[in-house]
Amino acid sequence: MGLDHIGIGVSDMTASLAFYAELGFTDVAFDYTGPLPGLSTVTGYDDTEARVVLLRTRNPTVLGRASIKLVQTTGRTPPPAPEGQAWGEPGICEVCVHVNGQSDFYRDLVARGHTGLMEPNEADLPPYQTHCGLSYVADPDGAKIELIEWSTLEAGWPVEPGPQGVNHVAFGVADLERTRRFYQGLGFTGQLFESDGHFEPMHPWFHPRTPPRQRMTLLTSPYGGALEPVQHFPPSPDMRGEWGHIGTYEFAVGARCIDSALEYLAAEGIALVGEPATIDLGGGATWRYAYFQDPDDLYVCVTEVRA
Repeated sequence: MGLDHIGIGVSDMTASLAFYAELGFTDVAFDYTGPLPGLSTVTGYDDTEARVVLLRTRNPTVLGRASIKLVQTTGRTPPPAPEGQAWGEPGICEVCVHVNGQSDFYRDLVARGHTGLMEPNEADLPPYQTHCGLSYVADPDGAKIELIEWSTLEAGWPVEPGPQGVNHVAFGVADLERTRRFYQGLGFTGQLFESDGHFEPMHPWFHPRTPPRQRMTLLTSPYGGALEPVQHFPPSPDMRGEWGHIGTYEFAVGARCIDSALEYLAAEGIALVGEPATIDLGGGATWRYAYFQDPDDLYVCVTEVRA
């Protein structure tokens, strides 16, 4: 069912909840504290406990809509973000939020004291010359948040200015074509753009490394958020880090019925990492999840939330 959510490790849940509320994530799907079964292979620990808050936005978006999952480990100190991470190395790069009027929204966030990482800029992206405006801010732990506006697509879209939920997750890969084939098999069959070159506004993030050439595409699903795999030339260091580390660390593909989704994965020869898990959220609500690895050994979650 497309991108369901992006997992973000946080050091102070109260501060992060306040920040992401400013980005429109005010609908709490669930707020759970306790053990997270089925993660021993993924985390490298026998047991993992955390506070997990799944946040949705109430606003519709022009292109997909996904959520964020804030995670603060409680049994041990959250692992730090990978040292030296810039953007596009193997690992999860960012949260991208679609915003109607992103440049004004960026300036308002910065005026309120939030850290700006990239001033608004605009471009027509190949191959369809889709007009895109974007900027970047940092969350309280320094995670990169892209604010994006697909103005070509949103023309006539009847919404008020402001944030409209997660548009896509960006992540670094070793072979873009291999990644494309893999995720097309999971329903990401559309493409909004594809580019190959240097993006100068990101160059300061790579200092003192030489900024790489970046090939990237946006793979879309008709049901949820999108995926933006990125390949660096030459390859950049591995920045996957530990599960639950501070900043963006994973993403999840949604399932209407996780049992059917797991049957599909098995039929495609995609093995699970650990056992599927079910969390009872009370009042008849449940959160179910399982993990698999993609071609770059990223741990990807498939999830069903009934809350």
